[in-house]
Amino acid sequence: QVQLVESGGGLVQPGGSLRLSCAASGSIFSINNMGWYRQAPGKQRELVAVFISGGSTNYADSVKGRFTISRDYAKYTVFLELNNLKPEDTAVYYCNAALQTTRWGRLGDYWGQGTQVIVSS
Repeated sequence: QVQLVESGGGLVQPGGSLRLSCAASGSIFSINNMGWYRQAPGKQRELVAVFISGGSTNYADSVKGRFTISRDYAKYTVFLELNNLKPEDTAVYYCNAALQTTRWGRLGDYWGQGTQVIVSS
């Protein structure tokens, strides 16, 4: 069984910064994609930033230049540095990973429980 556990959310003033962490644990053979999504109240879940197969990254246009994704795949961990936060960044941030639990197993999609980020003065 695979678990993704996020941490680092909280309340921050506009212009402030936060650092989110996500650690995957359990039976993991390989990770294909791993990254962050968010869901604001009344809105659909959207991509924030993700590492895709091959190591390249993909960012939402709304966070480019402000958020930075990094990783330590040896520890099955990804981080999201959130800078110059805006009220519209308020959302629950979810970690996601597409991974294989065995060499010949199919790719499975896994989600963390989410961590709340509130940007408010």
